[in-house]
Amino acid sequence: MSFFRQYISPLIILIMFLVALVAVSSRAFLPSDLASPAPVSSEELGMTLNNSTNLMATSGSLGFKFFDD
Repeated sequence: MSFFRQYISPLIILIMFLVALVAVSSRAFLPSDLASPAPVSSEELGMTLNNSTNLMATSGSLGFKFFDD
């Protein structure tokens, strides 16, 4: 049992760490470059802005709306 605890268990943990490190590091070399923000269409952006503005206006934090519905 001590052989497993001293040699095998740390080896498994080290291998798991190295696999995770390679997986995370390899994202920098992908052609699509996952570090850039996700693309958002103008329609989705408008819906998000309208919903958040309406929510803030109805909660009383703004007192007015930025966009007309």
